[in-house]
Amino acid sequence: MELRDLGRSGLKVSALGFGAMHINDARTSEAEAGGLLNAVLDLGINLIDTARGYGLSEERIGRHLAQRRSEFLLSTKVGYGVEGVPDWTYGCIVQGVERALRLLRSEVLDIVHLHSCPLPVLQQGEVVRALQDCKAAGKLRVAAYSGDNAELDFAIDGGAFDALQTSLSVCDQLNLAARLPRAQARGLGVIAKRPVAGAVWRHAQRPDDHAEGRYWDRWQAMDLAALLPAAERSALALRFTVHAPGVASAIIGTANLTHLRQNLAALAQGPLPAELTERIRQGFRPDWAGLI
Repeated sequence: MELRDLGRSGLKVSALGFGAMHINDARTSEAEAGGLLNAVLDLGINLIDTARGYGLSEERIGRHLAQRRSEFLLSTKVGYGVEGVPDWTYGCIVQGVERALRLLRSEVLDIVHLHSCPLPVLQQGEVVRALQDCKAAGKLRVAAYSGDNAELDFAIDGGAFDALQTSLSVCDQLNLAARLPRAQARGLGVIAKRPVAGAVWRHAQRPDDHAEGRYWDRWQAMDLAALLPAAERSALALRFTVHAPGVASAIIGTANLTHLRQNLAALAQGPLPAELTERIRQGFRPDWAGLI
C-alpha cells in the first residue's frame, strides 16, 4: 500500500482509506463489522474515517480495533448530535471530541473534522477555536474541515486547519482546478470523499438521492458512459480520483470485502493514461458546484 504525506501534518496515510459509514446499523452484525474492520487493516489500509453522524460506527471501531490502535489513523467528524448541547457551539465541539475519544477507545484522535459546518458559523470563529483548543490539549493531532464550496474556501485560506476532506470524482471536479492547488501551496493535506460518485452508472434511472441525482445528470451530460467501458467504470473512476494532483487519500465506504479488494486491485494499476484523464476533465463544466 502506498503511503502519502497528509500535507505538512507529519502523518502518512494510505492512498486508499476506509469510510466506516456502512457499519453504522443493525444491517451489519457485530461479527461482520469486526471481521470487515480487521480485514481493512490486514489489507494495508491505515486510514479509517468515521463521524458522529454515522450511528454505531465510532463505537464499533473502538470495540473491534482498540487492540490494534497503533496500526491505523483515526479520522472522525464533529459539530452536532451531543445530547443536551446546541449544535455548532464551543461546547458541542469539545464534548463531541471527548465523546469520540471514549467511543473509539483512544487516547488521541489523529484527525478531527468540522463536518459540513455552515459558513457563517465558521466565520464567527467559536467552533474553530474549540477545535484548536482540543488540539492544544492533546486530544487530536490534525484539525480539519470536511465540506465544499465557499466553506472550503474559508478553510483553505483561513489558516486554522491542517487538512481537508472534500468531494472529488469524475462527476465532481471543481476542486481540482479551483482549490487543490491552493491547499497544496498552504501545506494542507487533502482527503477525497465520494471518489466514485456513488457509482451512479449502476442505476437504470436517475437516483432520488440529491447528490447522486446530480451526479447522474452530470454523468449523462459528460457522456462518460461512452468514454469509460462498463466493465471498468468503477476502477477507472477510482484511479482518476486517487491519482489526482494534491490528493493524499481517497475514502471508499463499503460493507463488502470483495468490493474493497477490487478497489485495491484498481489502485495497483496506477494513474489513468494522461489522454483519458484530460478527456474526463474537459467534459466537466466549471459552473457545477461541489456536492456535499
